[in-house]
Amino acid sequence: MVAVVNVTRVLVVEDDPTVREVVVRYLEREGLVVEAVADGETALTAAAACWPDLVVLDLMLPRVDGFEVCRQLRARAPVPVIMLTARGDEDDRVIGLELGADDYVTKPFSPAELVARVKAVLRRSEGNAAPTEMVQVGGVTIDIGRREVRVNEEPVAFTTKEFDLLKFLAERPGLALSRQQILDGVWGYDWFGDVRTVDVHIAQVRKKIDSAVKIDTVRGVGYRLDAK
Repeated sequence: MVAVVNVTRVLVVEDDPTVREVVVRYLEREGLVVEAVADGETALTAAAACWPDLVVLDLMLPRVDGFEVCRQLRARAPVPVIMLTARGDEDDRVIGLELGADDYVTKPFSPAELVARVKAVLRRSEGNAAPTEMVQVGGVTIDIGRREVRVNEEPVAFTTKEFDLLKFLAERPGLALSRQQILDGVWGYDWFGDVRTVDVHIAQVRKKIDSAVKIDTVRGVGYRLDAK
């Protein structure tokens, strides 16, 4: 089965496991796709692997603090940030807002209030970003806009041509496609290389997605992505 959906991703960065669990639970109830991490260094890695639509960011974090995480995130792209802190110090709030935070919530806070603020910030940012187009087959999720792939929820790196090949197959699940059809669709009609390049790239893609979805060899024809 293949589905194309628009999703909103939220990255929650909070070292307190109880707070983290509550925030994730409330955000997921709103239909948001949530990834949660416990420290700043992991947050930066997670954001680079799959860019979020919004970040809920605690300031007091191990390894890399929230101020530095916010600074690095905003240096890469204008992602909305809501900061969390146990401090009531106005100076922290000013610094956070100067770094580009869109909102600021002081602990202890009401989860419902945080959800309301998340929804408000997302509404304000909707005009600045197009919805994310996704293709999902089995355990493989393809983010077309960001050109990112997750296999069983884990980010996996693909070369440009591997990504194009996987996308081409995933958009045609269950269809037996000849090598020439794949060449025309992925490499282009004016490509005159060896048709066996398809086999090489299929083998590479198989290694990366085999645990989540199968690419079957159709004898005498070519390949088919299993739609189950």
